[in-house]
Amino acid sequence: MTKILLATWNINSIRARLPVLLKWLEINDPDIVMLQELKASDKDIPKEEIENLKYNFISKGQKAYNGVSILSKYPLSDITYNLPSYTEDSQARYIEAWVNINNRGLRVASVYAPNGNPINTEKFSYKIKWLENFYKHSLKLLDYEELTILGGDYNICPNDIDAADVNLIAGDAIYQKQARNIFKSILNKGYNDAYRSLNLDDPGFTYWDYGRSFNNNIGVRIDHFLLSSYALDVCENIFVDKVPRAWERPSDHTPLCLEIDV
Repeated sequence: MTKILLATWNINSIRARLPVLLKWLEINDPDIVMLQELKASDKDIPKEEIENLKYNFISKGQKAYNGVSILSKYPLSDITYNLPSYTEDSQARYIEAWVNINNRGLRVASVYAPNGNPINTEKFSYKIKWLENFYKHSLKLLDYEELTILGGDYNICPNDIDAADVNLIAGDAIYQKQARNIFKSILNKGYNDAYRSLNLDDPGFTYWDYGRSFNNNIGVRIDHFLLSSYALDVCENIFVDKVPRAWERPSDHTPLCLEIDV
């Protein structure tokens, strides 16, 4: 058996947050990392500094906005750079790959769903369309009967327990019923919300707005690992690493970490 540490992290600008990212990688030495909101085109992403830490690095960047990547200590293949059911989408929000681990492996994806604010605008309509296409693709992945791990910033706060104060987000796109219902439909079709599967009562916040929100723990859980049943069977632990959120010039998100035994 091979123990694997995975993480998903909305880095909120890979160039601005590079010192924070490199420090965290050096301390924790994760095997696979899904990053979101790179805010850089592929040519401007500081890949060399990350590859120097012995990671294979693939990305779908976008200048100033969005952007997703996968870092892996293991070889990556069968790479998908967009949702196959939404090929006309011009935004960099999805990247998927097969990770070859000792002639076995798993399928992973880095997911950055649209924020959708303000509601009652085309931005929210785009969020729902994107999520509907993600739902379609996620179901096709289940047909492979693989260890499938879809990690990322879903911009969805699924339930009351996932927010410090639901009154603060009642009018926010992350808490609208239409988006939450799509998330629940994905779970009903066979995926597992890894954090909530193993932590019934702990809120597990992964995002705190800048200002005093982190110090006051006014957060929300919007970053998730969705696991196929095969992946959940080998999942040993999942936890939120709050440490880098307290560092100088942090992202407003913090890593969500998953330990599996392949």
